[in-house]
Amino acid sequence: MEVVIAPAAELAELAADAIAELLDRRPEAVLGLATGSSPLGIYDALAERVASGRTSFAAAHGFTLDEYVGLPAGHPCSYDAVIRAELVDRVDFAPGAVRGPDGTAADLLAECSRYEAAIADAGGVDLQILGIGTDGHIAFNEPGSSLASRTRVKTLTEQTRRDNARFFDGGLPEVPRHCLTQGLGTIMEARHVVLIARGEAKAEAVRQLVEGPISTRWPATVLQLHPHATVLVDEGAASGLELASYFRWTYDNKPAWQRL
Repeated sequence: MEVVIAPAAELAELAADAIAELLDRRPEAVLGLATGSSPLGIYDALAERVASGRTSFAAAHGFTLDEYVGLPAGHPCSYDAVIRAELVDRVDFAPGAVRGPDGTAADLLAECSRYEAAIADAGGVDLQILGIGTDGHIAFNEPGSSLASRTRVKTLTEQTRRDNARFFDGGLPEVPRHCLTQGLGTIMEARHVVLIARGEAKAEAVRQLVEGPISTRWPATVLQLHPHATVLVDEGAASGLELASYFRWTYDNKPAWQRL
């Protein structure tokens, strides 16, 4: 696991650079796309690269991490609508190239199996963008999630619902209680995982992720077992790390040829 501590704007550029380099090497790459506030700077940087002709998503594909259950199609808080507004409609993905789980499906269990199969049929995810919740969840894998879990229906914690209530006009009562989410086992199959976290509110989750024991109490800690995991954190999010000085030193002295 590589930990990079830098200002938020620099972190976004580093992640965008990694995605652009991947697309240069493999234009048909499969990207895992997170929603929420943490990746917004990355998506801004990628949109700017596409607008200037430096990067193209024309042959690429994408899969989102999760979706609320029961929100009608087109609801502005559905993650399908969010990822389109944040990234898809700002770059040059081909129509239908980005897919997510269908939270309106009549048979949710069948939809979860279909989504797992779609990711596998696409060849798996080359680079997965992740955020992290204050309770250590990634995607909607709440504390207690199996470290080997696959795409499934999950019940959201009240903390997660409160954290997300700011996006809903009616506040907490409008936040769904259930979701479809890629499992931790699904996420771990991505060939490169890039997690970004900003602000002191994420400091404890980041400390557990990087330096704590692997535990279902803090689901993101499973990433300690990933062969290519990159954790991008600003000073606030890094404020609880005992080894912060070491992480800064190793990043400053990494070989010039070594990418994220």
